[in-house]
Amino acid sequence: MFKFDFELDDFQKEAVESINAGNSIVVCAPTGAGKTCIAEHAIHRALEENTRLFYTTPLKALSNQKFYDFGRKYGEGNVGLLTGDTSINREAPIVVMTTEVFRNMLYGTNFGSLKDNLRDVKYVVLDEVHYMNDEQRGTVWEESIIYCPNSIQIIALSATIANSQQLCDWINTVHSNTKLIYTDFRPVPLRHYYFDSSKPTEILSLLTPDGKLNRKIKPEKKMSYYSRQAKRRNTVKDVINVLHNKNMLPAIFFTFSRKKCDENMEKCSDLHLITDDEAKQIRLEIQEFLKEHTYLENNKNLEYLYNGVASHHAGLLPAWKLLVERLFQKGLIKVVFATETLAAGINMPARTTVISAISKRTDSGHRMLTANEFLQMSGRAGRRGMDKIGYVVVMGTQFQSPEEVADLVKSSSNPLESRFSPSYSMVLNLLQNLELNQAKELILKSFGYFSSNDRLKPIILQQLSCEQTLNKLKSEKCPFNLSTDDLLKFNAIKEKYIVFRKLTRTLQKQAKQKGVKEAPEVLEYTEKTRSIRLEMEKYQCEICRSYKKHMKNLEIIKRYEKRNKEMCKNIDKQKDIYWNKFLAHKDILEQMGYLDNLCPTDAGIMCSMVRAENELFLSEIILKGILDELLPYELASVICALVTEDMRTEVFPCSPISKNSRKALNKIKEIRKKISILQREHDIDTEMYINSFYSPLIEQWILDTPWEDIAKQVDSSEGDLVRIFKRTVDVLRQLTILPNVSDNVKQNAKEAINAILKEPVDID
Repeated sequence: MFKFDFELDDFQKEAVESINAGNSIVVCAPTGAGKTCIAEHAIHRALEENTRLFYTTPLKALSNQKFYDFGRKYGEGNVGLLTGDTSINREAPIVVMTTEVFRNMLYGTNFGSLKDNLRDVKYVVLDEVHYMNDEQRGTVWEESIIYCPNSIQIIALSATIANSQQLCDWINTVHSNTKLIYTDFRPVPLRHYYFDSSKPTEILSLLTPDGKLNRKIKPEKKMSYYSRQAKRRNTVKDVINVLHNKNMLPAIFFTFSRKKCDENMEKCSDLHLITDDEAKQIRLEIQEFLKEHTYLENNKNLEYLYNGVASHHAGLLPAWKLLVERLFQKGLIKVVFATETLAAGINMPARTTVISAISKRTDSGHRMLTANEFLQMSGRAGRRGMDKIGYVVVMGTQFQSPEEVADLVKSSSNPLESRFSPSYSMVLNLLQNLELNQAKELILKSFGYFSSNDRLKPIILQQLSCEQTLNKLKSEKCPFNLSTDDLLKFNAIKEKYIVFRKLTRTLQKQAKQKGVKEAPEVLEYTEKTRSIRLEMEKYQCEICRSYKKHMKNLEIIKRYEKRNKEMCKNIDKQKDIYWNKFLAHKDILEQMGYLDNLCPTDAGIMCSMVRAENELFLSEIILKGILDELLPYELASVICALVTEDMRTEVFPCSPISKNSRKALNKIKEIRKKISILQREHDIDTEMYINSFYSPLIEQWILDTPWEDIAKQVDSSEGDLVRIFKRTVDVLRQLTILPNVSDNVKQNAKEAINAILKEPVDID
């Protein structure tokens, strides 16, 4: 039995014992608490038992990092890697992969049979399982847990979340015996500070020992952006100076803008943060790195690295980010100015994290950070085995009050919410292997359905309140023991009496004007009115003081019954929202010929293997033969347009795209129009992009235009270009293996991939 060379914490011991007992586990602990060693225990068990373990992560970069770490630790022959574009030693006892790849394997379609995919697999580690909250990709984690065979032990590793027990209960329901291992203990405790720009040489403790806001902290003075004082201020430089003087570096400085990251780095470039020895070591490390990546030699940010500062965000080249990470991990970079994506799993712990603001801009405007976002970033502070305390510094700004900062620091983590969402490929994959009622059973196993009572709690409470009001109104009794039907009958008679009385009076008036006495019509209506009056008098309502109140209650009851019916209908609809979405996707697939008698057709089988924003859209493009006659650079150009999201503002390609690419995109617009109509009819809003902004650039890149010349043509950062080009490669790679794709398209896709994957695009 494997023994660690250090004493395990109590929660780690509990997790190890649960794994040994054959249980699945959910480990919920703060960032840096030591969740990885629990996974390592399972790895050692797999190696000892001659079984296999899959280790899944949310990010390709994190999978690559784990692959290299495990390779060094357990031997390269024992570790494999599977991501969307990489397959290394996939039969190894330890295979690292993205969670999407694991989910796709469980479908048992395009990755081979389920039996072959999971041969000898006893453990699956789902790292960063709190990614279930991710709006775009969260459904992948739910699907992975639902479809994972009960014979496999799930080891789910998560940051702290408010509803960890609910998550554990759900996994226990849909999978197998599952135990929650929870701790809020941090091996390296955090201290929170506040930087007040009016005191540029110090940082203040945010909270008093009893957890209240420090009275010395005052709100930032509001000033115009254009004021001289605002332009003179360099609060970023001030706070880094304070941290340097207090020996609180290295630090990660989180901000929510790539531009700000670069600006902050420039502001701090003249600070003396490193020693002479560290400066020499930085030069040596950079020289060695540039031997492999010569295209970085003229990078404008090199000068900042030599001073111990750097920026890290998605707009930078992958190789450059890798260099920054290596230097930071070796303690040579003292401050990294980063966007929040750095907080998502990359191994870059620091002594201090600085958070520039507690609000950020989103597509729908500014909003406050969630507790989970704040915890994720602040959790990067404090290096286990190196620091006794981790420091979190929040910058004061005029757009937030110190009280708001204190409330966020003290707030508990947010609950995990379901992002489960049926898709075209899910429908087709399930119906390849299951009957419709079996598919429904699986859909109803989702965490979203399991937690629907919590999600629907506000509506359910309203509905219960409505029912209580109804019961109260209906419980009021008539003093004469008449029923509601009696009251309604009386009311109908009364309304009839009022009508006849009015008619009788009108006839009497007309007869009088004409001088006619005892006209037959007048006598008839007078008698009818009298008989109706006598019928009314049979009911005590005529003399009852509560009559008006009772009638008003009946109107209110009618309104409440209608409202209650609508709320019940809404609750049922919301509870079945996932199944209804599944059926809506099924109906569209049937209308488009991808399903026949609930079985996928040849087109449906191909569509089930597609991984794209909208699988049906790409499948239709392939099947209509639009890609068949395109040359490699034209094919890449069209695919690039399909993977590029719509811009926030309307933009046009920097240069014209090729004639054949433009013609193909015009045909594709007709396909999008057809599918859009169907999706609107079925209340589905799966995106279909056609944005050719980057298409001319990928054409030029394939036709050997130098990278520097391409990058100059757009304001977009080089990292964005690489990201779009790699997305294009992901789809092109699918074209090489999908059925129903012509040999010509497959060959051209391969040629396009080879032409795209050259430095600096080919670096992960």
